[in-house]
Amino acid sequence: MAAVSAQPEGLGVYPGALVIHEVFGDQPEMREVCEEFARRGYVAVMPNLYSTGGPRFMCVARTMLEVASGKPGRAMEAIAAAQAWLASREDVDGGRIGIIGFCMGGSFALAYIGGGQSGVSVAAVNYGEVPKQADALRSACPIVASYGRRDLVTRGHAARLRTHLEQLGIEHDVKLYDDAGHSFMTPGHHPVGRLIFLPMRIGYESAAAADAWQRVYSFFDDRLKHG
Repeated sequence: MAAVSAQPEGLGVYPGALVIHEVFGDQPEMREVCEEFARRGYVAVMPNLYSTGGPRFMCVARTMLEVASGKPGRAMEAIAAAQAWLASREDVDGGRIGIIGFCMGGSFALAYIGGGQSGVSVAAVNYGEVPKQADALRSACPIVASYGRRDLVTRGHAARLRTHLEQLGIEHDVKLYDDAGHSFMTPGHHPVGRLIFLPMRIGYESAAAADAWQRVYSFFDDRLKHG
């Protein structure tokens, strides 16, 4: 499995951040997420979910099928392996690890923390699809989540997630941004994706992104650095 990692400068023991990429895969904007977490005092790793199992198109298709079915497969195994790698590092406190996912990665992040004792302490879910049944999140850790109202594909998912977490008594911060669509938190350039996924209204929205990132970092810091 291929992966990208980033770590803070200087010696120390840091919290860890699992970064789960969006459907476009290992892209510069996803690597920048790892770098920014490192600058903020986290050791970050992003497993490439498309790097095992044959040609890229087959890996993409298999990963999309896994997230759609909700049945754990190679992608979930890759996330678990990345977490184990983080926890094994001398410069990481294995009891202080968070996960952040975007788009497809947000869906995987929810499935990962909801599927049992993941050992993850906090999660950031960004425009990921939410299970219809609250029980799928019964084992979830505290969640900060961000969605765009203009994203027609995830319409209603922010409200569904908030309702589930309220019902389960799980700490959360879920926000819906009126002027944002899908993938609004990272400045990626995916013209083909914008045409294929037109109902998602894909595009970076600077004001919404700035607010969402401030919420993510505060949520993580409060629970992984100051908790």
